[in-house]
This record gives sequence, structure tokens and C-alpha cells, in this order.
Amino acid sequence: MLTLADLGVLREVSEVDGKVVVSITPTYTGCPAMDTMRDDLVHALHRAGYPEVEVRTVLRPGWSSDWITEEGRRKLAEAGIAPPGPAPRRTTGPVPLTLGPPARRVACPHCGSADTEGVSEFGATACKALRRCRACAEPFEHVKEI
Repeated sequence: MLTLADLGVLREVSEVDGKVVVSITPTYTGCPAMDTMRDDLVHALHRAGYPEVEVRTVLRPGWSSDWITEEGRRKLAEAGIAPPGPAPRRTTGPVPLTLGPPARRVACPHCGSADTEGVSEFGATACKALRRCRACAEPFEHVKEI
């Protein structure tokens, strides 16, 4: 439903002497989807006729949910997943630690209501939270802002 470019994970693609080099960035450290993304890229490029493929993991700068394209946000919402709002802005220095869950206003991707509540800070993956709409009672996942 979403391409790696839509998700903002695809950083760079280059070809040098017939070898394709692809750079990707995980949404979270230890993202379990990285191996699948890497394998899918290698297989797709082999099918496209590129026998030599290298996939590099780039960690700096760290991925931001702001890198998700508008098309990607639209596709998430159409699939019933609430796209992230703007990522928090940090200045240099330590990341502030809060002990409570972040206060979020997330619209329901099913009915559009802003009357939603958090169920769990972690959904099927660490980059998503589980929420429920109070208006239509539908559960949904929300891609967290980072």
C-alpha cells in the first residue's frame, strides 16, 4: 500500500558500474521490518535486471515522521491508519523525558472525529500506537510523531 519512498525510508539510489546501491533508514532502532525491506529491494532490483545490489542502512540523520510524503499520508488514512502530525522539534542537547503518555489529538481515519482515545502506546509495531474512536467506536492505529 505504501512505497519506501512514501514512507520516507528510501534515502538514496545510485548505480555504479552496474551495481545498484540503495540507502534506507529505519523508522525506529531495531525496526523488525528492515530485513523485509532489504530483501524486497534486492529481489525487486534483481527482477528488474540488476544482478548486483547493495542495500545500506543509514542511521544519521535519524528518520522523522515528517519524511512521510503527502501521498504516503493519504494512503495511510485510506488504509485506516491515522498518519502522524508534525514531529516534535528539538534543539540540540538531551531529549526531554516525560513519564506520562504524550497528549495527542488524532482524528479517526474512519469517520474523521477528533474524539479519540489512546488504548496502547504500541500497536502492531513500535512506530504505531493503538487508538479508538469514541464517535464510531472503531479501533485504529496511528503512526507516532518522531
